[in-house]
Amino acid sequence: MVKKPAPDASRRSERSRRAIYAAALALVVEVGYPKTTVEAIAARAGVGKQTIYRWWPAKADVLLEAFLDLAEQAARELGQEPYAIPDTGDLAADLRAVLRATVDELLDPRFEAPSRALAAEGVVNEQLGREFVAKLLEPQLQLYVDRLRSAQDAGHVRADVDPRIALELFVSPLAQRWLQHTGPISHAYTDTLVDYALNGLAPR
Repeated sequence: MVKKPAPDASRRSERSRRAIYAAALALVVEVGYPKTTVEAIAARAGVGKQTIYRWWPAKADVLLEAFLDLAEQAARELGQEPYAIPDTGDLAADLRAVLRATVDELLDPRFEAPSRALAAEGVVNEQLGREFVAKLLEPQLQLYVDRLRSAQDAGHVRADVDPRIALELFVSPLAQRWLQHTGPISHAYTDTLVDYALNGLAPR
C-alpha cells in the first residue's frame, strides 16, 4: 500500500494566513473597525479563532499586517520594490518615481478602502492610530529621511535642512488631498509638489 505524503503544514498555514488577511481587510471596509472582531475574521476566513490568536495578539495586529502585505503586493505588481526609494543620484527623479507609485497605490480600490477605514479609525482610536503610525507610516517616512540625507551628503540639498521637516513638503499635501478629497491626485500633481519643494516659489 502506497503511503500518502503528509500534508504540507507550511502551505496550509500560508493559505490560512492569506484567508485571514483577506477577511480582515474586507470586514473593516464592510462594517468598520469597531465592528470587525477576531470572531468575524475567523468565520469569514474559515479558520478557528485560536488560529488567529496563535499568530496575532489582537485584531489591530491582524489588520496592520494585512495592510502591510497588501501594500507590498501592490508595489510588486507595479514592478517596484516595496518600501524603497531609489537613489540614482537624481533626487528629483527619485522622489517623482516614488510619489507616482504612491499615487497608483492610493488610487487602487483594493488599497484605498481599507486604508481610509484604518486612517479614519486611527483619528478616534488613539491606540490604533499610534500603531498605524509606528508600524506603517513612520518606517515609510524614514525612507524619505534617508534619501534626503544622502542628497545632503552629495551636496544636492542644503546642509542645514531638516529632512524630517522637508519631506512633509511633498508627502503631507498628497496625504491631505487624498484623505480630505480637497483635489484630485495624479502623477502630474506629485511631480509639481517635487518641483515646488525642491525649487521653491521665488522667481528665478
